[in-house]
Amino acid sequence: MNREILFKAKRLDNGKWVEGYYCKLDETTYCISEDYERYPVPTHHYILHEAMTDWGLPNRFLQFEINPDTLCQFTGLTDKNGKKIWENDICDRKEKYPEIVAYNKGDWQLDYSYAFGEEMHSNACNLGFYACERNCVEVIGNIFDNAELLEV
Repeated sequence: MNREILFKAKRLDNGKWVEGYYCKLDETTYCISEDYERYPVPTHHYILHEAMTDWGLPNRFLQFEINPDTLCQFTGLTDKNGKKIWENDICDRKEKYPEIVAYNKGDWQLDYSYAFGEEMHSNACNLGFYACERNCVEVIGNIFDNAELLEV
C-alpha cells in the first residue's frame, strides 16, 4: 500500500494527541437486537499505535482509549513546511480567513463558511490542489486546541 491511512485523537487518560489506527469496540455482542435496548452496550474507541520494542524483536501495538469527538483522519497531504494535514486542522493560505480542513463528497477541502454562518462547504476549495500544486497551505492549529483562530 502506498498511502497512509492514519487517525489521531485526544487520549482520555491525559488529553494528549495520539496517532495511529482507529478501532471501535463494543464491550459485548447480543444475538437479539431488542437486548441492545434493554441492556445498552458501552462502546470504546481506541487508537492503536505501533511501538518498537528491542532490536530484532517484534514490534507491538499500544492501545489508547480516545475521545471519539476529537477523531481526525490524515489527508495524505503535507503543508508547505512538511507538516501532516489532518481533518479539522486550521490552515492559512493568506486569504481573508483561516480555513478548516473537511471531508466533502470524496475529497478533502479547505472551508471558511464558518465566517459567514452559511452551510458547510459553500465556500470550499480543493485542498489537494493548494497543498500539492500551489504549495501555499500552512497548518496553524486545529479546531479543538485553537478555536480562537476562527474568531471573526
